[in-house]
Amino acid sequence: MRIIKNLLEHKVAVLLIVALLCVQAACDLALPNYTSDIVDVGIQQQGVEDVAATQLSERTHDLVAMMLPESDEQTFADAYAQNADGMYDLTDTGRENRAELNSSMALPLTVVHYADQIPDLDLDQAKAAYDAGMVGKDDVLSMLDQARESMGDMADTLIAQQGIAAARAEYEQLGFNMDDMQMSYLLSTGAKMLALAALGMLVAVIVGFLASRTAAKVGRSLRERLFNKVVSFSDAEVQSFSAASLITRGTNDVQLVQMVIVMLLRMVLYAPILAIGGIIMIARTDLSMGWIIIAAVVAIGVVIVFLMKVAMPKFKIMQKLIDRVNLVSREILTGLPVIRAFGREQHEEARFDEANTRLMKTQLFTNRVMTFMMPLMMLIMNLVSVGIIWFGGHAIDAGSLQTGDLIAFITYSMVIIMGFLMIGMISIMLPRANVAAERIDEVLICEPSIADPAPEQAKDAQLAAAAAPGAQIAFNDVSFRYSDSAECVLEHVSFTAEAGKTTAIIGSTGSGKSTVLKLAERFYDVTSGSVTIDGVDVREVSQHALRAQLGYVPQKAFLFSGTIASNIGYGAQDAGEERIRMAADVAQASEFIGEREEGLSTPIAQGGTNVSGGQRQRLAIARALATDARAYLFDDSFSALDYKTDAALRHQLASRLAGKTVVIVAQRISTVLTADRIVVLDEGRVVGCGTHAELMQTCEEYREIAMSQLSEAELKGGDAK
Repeated sequence: MRIIKNLLEHKVAVLLIVALLCVQAACDLALPNYTSDIVDVGIQQQGVEDVAATQLSERTHDLVAMMLPESDEQTFADAYAQNADGMYDLTDTGRENRAELNSSMALPLTVVHYADQIPDLDLDQAKAAYDAGMVGKDDVLSMLDQARESMGDMADTLIAQQGIAAARAEYEQLGFNMDDMQMSYLLSTGAKMLALAALGMLVAVIVGFLASRTAAKVGRSLRERLFNKVVSFSDAEVQSFSAASLITRGTNDVQLVQMVIVMLLRMVLYAPILAIGGIIMIARTDLSMGWIIIAAVVAIGVVIVFLMKVAMPKFKIMQKLIDRVNLVSREILTGLPVIRAFGREQHEEARFDEANTRLMKTQLFTNRVMTFMMPLMMLIMNLVSVGIIWFGGHAIDAGSLQTGDLIAFITYSMVIIMGFLMIGMISIMLPRANVAAERIDEVLICEPSIADPAPEQAKDAQLAAAAAPGAQIAFNDVSFRYSDSAECVLEHVSFTAEAGKTTAIIGSTGSGKSTVLKLAERFYDVTSGSVTIDGVDVREVSQHALRAQLGYVPQKAFLFSGTIASNIGYGAQDAGEERIRMAADVAQASEFIGEREEGLSTPIAQGGTNVSGGQRQRLAIARALATDARAYLFDDSFSALDYKTDAALRHQLASRLAGKTVVIVAQRISTVLTADRIVVLDEGRVVGCGTHAELMQTCEEYREIAMSQLSEAELKGGDAK
């Protein structure tokens, strides 16, 4: 399971949690035994725990010694020592061997205290005859067997209980205060239970803290790795996953994995430890009813497997439907002005409702399936309780089981079943979380189509060593098509943007102008041919080294939340205020910046929504100009500017960027008139290349574009003011 793989990075924390869970389980499993002791010993036996009483009268001691087999007689002799009052006190040796004494003394002590209820038995007469040597040990043991037979068919458990009763009678005969003894036992046992409960609570808190911390670390690691991977993606990978899906995977899916890891560490790991411990404790208590537990565990397993088989396919569908809801929501929020402008609110509401309804129906199905789990589990638990009480009651009646042991058995049974019940509850979330982990892995294992060359093969140093202030950008028989398309966007494109000169690219919509700049920036790799900078193939240098040479202004101007200064200086972290103001001057942004009360410190909203389209475009241009690039690529970056600002900006570019390479993609002829070279694209092919005057003579496509935009006088004037 992929979730487990994420936990392997935190082995130490997991091992520590497992150790603490074992401590917690030991505390929880000890409590039922103490409950059993309170019932059996504290209440029924008045606090008397052992047959081997701490003190015996001389008569009782001698009679018990007489009735013990020779193999136990020496142990008994070492266990008691006579004091000055003639009584026999339990020695340290006796305390060490108390379990053995309890077994050997049970029947003799019972016979001593209940001899009057056994017909034809006179212990004092038998003792006198034994001391006089008239009867031997075998005769005494034979008498003991006859006494046992006269007491009825007594199991060892009942003999032990009778021995405890005899020990209690011995204490009473010696004048011990049984109420004080009982209260002392109850208080000491209760204190032990409280201490264990407090320890268990403390351990549970520590486990909860460690589990939450570990899950948070896993979530942080996944988000960090996802972010780093997505940032390395080219446009092709982002489009294949979709931005909405990537956002869902980085938020909802990671959150699911994180939540399940907490439950895994706190509940799923604890369940088998508790169940195994419960089985061990049951084995120590009574195995005769173990078949009930086995049947219950099998029934729970069948329920879980059946429900998972039904629900698993729906969980996989659910995450895709969440993607769909996010996609539709994102489109509606982003395109809200367009939706309102065309009065399509009802259409979009219906589209969102359709995506939302499909998700709701899938969630309802899985939730309804899972609602059967808890009632079925509770039914199994109740049936187990009834079965244990039924068969346990018969065992108590037969004398083979004590009441406290039955209570402990029921508790341990519930512990075992609750362990599997916890696994059942987490299994509701596991399939969905596993799907989420798979979706995260899909992103993490996806290799970007744009990859840097091996460090030893990279020609970064060769590119950085170029002495000229401008970079030469050459397209050599370049063809390109998107991975999911059979048709080429560009075919056999060849041209050179000379260092220190302005090259313009113009053409009709869809002719591939923007794609040319994306290939130069290596947002995509060419299908065939090559793109070189100063003679070095862009695929032979690292992306960082390549883009350090280029200042890029995208077709859609995008600003980040922050200030005007932080946006202009975004590509040059060491840019001072003087450099930022210079870039703003060239981009014709200084005027509107100066009108703002806070100047360069004016806040910019996310996406630049609090400035106009033209202002946003000028700030984007200034951001590129603030970098120390050798070539500047403008992807239709003057479209939102008026003609006057456009002309002023181009004039500033020509004067301030002397020696730098400038490549301009434009729709307007007025923007490219003064370029040193103009490349004309039509349906992905170069159909013309030269100056404005040359193209007006040689290129029909260029002439058509020019005549459609400018008058004869403007064309002859060389610029549009």
